[in-house]
Amino acid sequence: MNGEGKLGDVMPNASVEQTVLGTVLDVNGECATCVLKIDVLRQLRGEGGAQVQPASIGCYVKIGVGEQWLIGSISDMSAIRSNSHLVSVVVDLLGEGHRGADGGLSDFQRGVTNFPLAGDDIYPASNKDLACIFSTNNEPHIEIGTVHPTTDVRASLLYDKMLSRHFAVLGSTGSGKSTLVSLILHRIMEAAPEGHIVVIDPHGEYAAAFAETGQVYNVDNLELPYWMMNLEEHCEAFIPETEANREVDINVMAKCLLAARLRTSVVEGFGEITVDSPVPYSEGDLVDALVDEMGRLERQAELQTYMRLKLNIEQYFSDPRYRFMFDDSLRQKSMTEFLKTLLRMPGDGKPISILDLSGAPSQIVKVVVSLLSRIILDFAIWTPSHSRAPMLFVCEEAQRYLPAVHPDKAMSAERQLERIAREGRKYGVALGIITQRPSELSTTALSQCGTIISLRLTNSYDQAQVQATLPEASRSLAQVLPALKNRECIIAGEGARVPARIRIDDVDLGIRPASNDPQFSKLWRHPIEGDEALEEVVQRWRAGR
Repeated sequence: MNGEGKLGDVMPNASVEQTVLGTVLDVNGECATCVLKIDVLRQLRGEGGAQVQPASIGCYVKIGVGEQWLIGSISDMSAIRSNSHLVSVVVDLLGEGHRGADGGLSDFQRGVTNFPLAGDDIYPASNKDLACIFSTNNEPHIEIGTVHPTTDVRASLLYDKMLSRHFAVLGSTGSGKSTLVSLILHRIMEAAPEGHIVVIDPHGEYAAAFAETGQVYNVDNLELPYWMMNLEEHCEAFIPETEANREVDINVMAKCLLAARLRTSVVEGFGEITVDSPVPYSEGDLVDALVDEMGRLERQAELQTYMRLKLNIEQYFSDPRYRFMFDDSLRQKSMTEFLKTLLRMPGDGKPISILDLSGAPSQIVKVVVSLLSRIILDFAIWTPSHSRAPMLFVCEEAQRYLPAVHPDKAMSAERQLERIAREGRKYGVALGIITQRPSELSTTALSQCGTIISLRLTNSYDQAQVQATLPEASRSLAQVLPALKNRECIIAGEGARVPARIRIDDVDLGIRPASNDPQFSKLWRHPIEGDEALEEVVQRWRAGR
């Protein structure tokens, strides 16, 4: 390039973006080791202004290769002891674009075709270059923040790619995970108001964030028909994992459940069905089938299995805590109406369903998650491809249902969610995984997430898991995870134009989830007076809601 300066020269009568920062020393398939001059870096801090950002960790640089600019980001920096005026840096190679007559970047694309040679010069990337790098090229996108370390280059998520290849939002407690999820979902709904989104909310956080734009369900208004469970989910609900003769109990359950479904099938004319067919049955039919089987027993010792099952089933149907699911009146619930309501078809201006499971007994929550995730995927599978509507299933606290290690065998929720992770893309079902402990999350599910969005992570095991999951060219970003501020995150993968650290936009109070930490310094200054508050707590406790 004509007029290029020597190492460390700041060109007179030239813009700072033409300053030669240093040279390339070594190159491999994903990064380049370079040497930069400290004096130039310090000078750019004072003179770069709005044109370029000072070259430091996380900043972007460019290397001229023929008629192309090769773009990279600085990931490591260390002193060269033999020369106190130089520093060694590692530049992760991100992509390339055309070098215009004015020296600017255009037509940026991910991936590297031509690698630099040792001795090639390195320049700072200008804000105009960054605007080109992070340009969405009119692809459907949502903006969620500003690219670090700039103040005006917007960071976007390409939500078609993000959703079609699944995504994960990670971050330690208090890092702003739920707020970021709320921001992402709200902006997706603004861009695509006729979507179909279901969110599993185990703590009741999201009701406040989607009170106006979503349909919120909890144990008071949710009607989840028990008969839509398959055999595996029935067994998980009615047969304890610790049961010694569980395999025998499962066989009994299968036989009696099929008999109960067949009674309805004969009356309603459903035709041939299996034990997993979503055909309604009544509690009485299932109990009657158990009693009929007990009458055929030749050995009295086998009676215990049938009696145990009968008592468990009757307990679920009689316990008011399970009424949102195990109520015989739900036998009349229309499957079509249930699917229309759950999947927002039509959305009526509220394209998202929030399922607040904070009031549901812990014994049944995993069965509920399994049932909902299976229904969504099965619905998509059975829908003809020409009329299939894409859906998004978001699972908060995903490590509960997708554990990295299960003591005995995978539970139904884990199997169904991993099934969506593996097969959902083929049928238009997207999976959003939200967790504070990626090290405790199923690696199968996390590896299927094409976009990773991570806020601050302080645990070294969690950091290592994220680093192993990130694409190779962005793994160095994991090094900044413990140093991220509040409202900062890294994005990488299919939904990101390039891997980047970003400053997240402010979120309006009206769409923030109810996940604020308690203010001990304020709340502990005043006593709770009177017994009314405690009485209310006791009443809610006894009522189970």
